[in-house]
Amino acid sequence: MKFKHIVLFVVSSVVLFSCVSAKKLKEEKAKYARLDSAYGQEKKWYADCMDSSRLYHAMIGVLRDRLQDQKTSNEQMVNHLKDLSVLSGSQSESINKFLETMGAKDAYIKDLQAAMARKDSMNMALAMNLKGAVGSMDDKDINIKIDKGVVYVDISDKMLFKSGRYEVNAKAKEVLGKVAKVLLAHPEIEFMVEGHTDNIAFKEGILTDNWDLSAKRATSVVRILQKEYGIPPARMTAAGRGEYKPLVSNDTPDGKAANRRTRIVILPALDQFFDLMEKK
Repeated sequence: MKFKHIVLFVVSSVVLFSCVSAKKLKEEKAKYARLDSAYGQEKKWYADCMDSSRLYHAMIGVLRDRLQDQKTSNEQMVNHLKDLSVLSGSQSESINKFLETMGAKDAYIKDLQAAMARKDSMNMALAMNLKGAVGSMDDKDINIKIDKGVVYVDISDKMLFKSGRYEVNAKAKEVLGKVAKVLLAHPEIEFMVEGHTDNIAFKEGILTDNWDLSAKRATSVVRILQKEYGIPPARMTAAGRGEYKPLVSNDTPDGKAANRRTRIVILPALDQFFDLMEKK
């Protein structure tokens, strides 16, 4: 009976110990899990700190370089200001003279611009006067225009000359007289009379080519303006352009007709600008 009690005590103790050990083990496992999780978080935090540390060190290096660049720039600026101080102290009079010269040049440019504006106004008035004088003539035979500050009067070949001839016909004297009247009213004007032809080769009598024909036609017009309308010859120039300054292509009969013309070019009064520059 006593032995039976001993056996029961031993069995009970083993069972109780087993229960206590299982509970303790469970608690220890839970504790370990918590510690392991905390360790993982601490490890991640440490890694983040290391990354941040490397980033901060890199930023510090960049800022240090920028600071050095700024110091160098400041030193250069100080040296530059010192140079300017020396310059303003030793050459202020020269700088003032330079500024005065620039002011004078600005005024000079304004004078030239005003002169150009007056010239443009005079050209416009002249062109309007010429158009008014020859207004009754056929527009296809006379063209008056302003191009790049120059007045041009184009008179067709058929109005002035017979084919292949350079003698001015009677009908042409009417239009030349009207043009001459306007030119005489402006004694300050000088002009050039240009002869132009098409590209058809020409040779007749003493004339060897279109150069000769265009030059003879220009001098014929100049002589009419001088002898019959009293324009001083010193105001005129005669020039032959031949076939080499066409208005349009010579590929069609109409194109050839347009290129056969006499052109009066109102020359710019360049001497006025030269006088202005010499005075300045």
